Amino acid sequence: MADGSLAPTGSFASTVRRATTAILAPERWWIVVIAIFAASRVVTTSLLLWFASVQGQNPWTGPAPDYFSFAKIWDGHWYYIIALTGYPSELPLTEAGHVAENAWAFMPGYPAVVRFIMTLTTLDFAVAGVIVSVAFSLGAALLFYRVMHLVLPAGTALFSVAIFCFAPLSAILQVSYAESMYLFLLTLSLYWLMKRQYWMLLPVIAVMSLTRPSGLAFALALGLHVVYRWWIRRREEFPLRERIAAVSATLFSLVMGFAWLLIAAVATGSLSAYTDTELAWRAPYVGYGELVPFAAWIQGAEFWAQWWQVPLWLLLVMLVASVLAFFVFLFTTPARRLGVDLRLWVASYALYLLAVFFPQSSTFRLLMPMFPLAGALALPPSRVYRALLLAACIAGQWAWIHLAWWVDAYDWTPP
Repeated sequence: MADGSLAPTGSFASTVRRATTAILAPERWWIVVIAIFAASRVVTTSLLLWFASVQGQNPWTGPAPDYFSFAKIWDGHWYYIIALTGYPSELPLTEAGHVAENAWAFMPGYPAVVRFIMTLTTLDFAVAGVIVSVAFSLGAALLFYRVMHLVLPAGTALFSVAIFCFAPLSAILQVSYAESMYLFLLTLSLYWLMKRQYWMLLPVIAVMSLTRPSGLAFALALGLHVVYRWWIRRREEFPLRERIAAVSATLFSLVMGFAWLLIAAVATGSLSAYTDTELAWRAPYVGYGELVPFAAWIQGAEFWAQWWQVPLWLLLVMLVASVLAFFVFLFTTPARRLGVDLRLWVASYALYLLAVFFPQSSTFRLLMPMFPLAGALALPPSRVYRALLLAACIAGQWAWIHLAWWVDAYDWTPP
């Protein structure tokens, strides 16, 4: 009787083991990635719904908005304007004659796709925007596994995907922002780069550069990649056909880095239309001025030193130490496991941020393209470490939504 009662249990356990082994088989990696992604979206959606339920009246919605309305606030409203009406031919001006905030700060890739879905399905922007973002973020998660598996074992690559999906800013993957589409295109670009498929990069770079500012940073990464391959050509062949393709992709990315500036200039008649528009967003912090490369972080230090009432030299020391520590980290053993190409991208993008962006609450979102570093965080095999890291990520989601997405009275911490 006892033996008979144990048989079904043993059979069931064997069945579960066989099913698990089948699901986790190398050729079925996508099932696990989709499961990780789905679990992460349940968590993030729950957090967003809770914050929506306690959201008060704000410039974009009434109190306690539904999910889709809550998902299109902040810059989502700009994408809504672009999807419906396009871009202004005349730049709006403030009373003092400076260029005011306007749609030219936002590139057309994402709103164009949303508008296409709206036309195809008759859905409104709020719903179509979320659908597009979720679809691209799932695609990014699937591609990210493929990228990580080029440099890491399958299990570590999967945990890298988990970090990506549960990351503190992963709420941005399911709202009406361009980040999901951009991260998908960036991941595809990195995959083609690592596979040495340079010609395949061209159409991806073209769309990516018109989705989020990225052409110049990717051109720098490609240029450094060409230099590196030339440097090691004696131990890793760098055939002439690949040299031509790689240099062509680099030059194309460089051109695309300026494409939106030129488009805005032609459409408005102002050569500085795009940069003037971007500078309008930092004017509340430091006033109006010219775009001077690498000056914004010094200006930011001056602003935050006054705001926090701390010595300026302290923030400058912290800034320099942070930058040095970051670039030193790229040469550590965990970072080196990611390979040269991913580290060249992360370094190039970091330099791009230092050159052109002003540090404020949106900076956290602007760090998202450095997501390949999740592979370094995924290396420790300890289950306790991994569980605590995911718990910290979820806690970080709550903190970021509270700080940057949820609107609290007069809110000056945009996501």
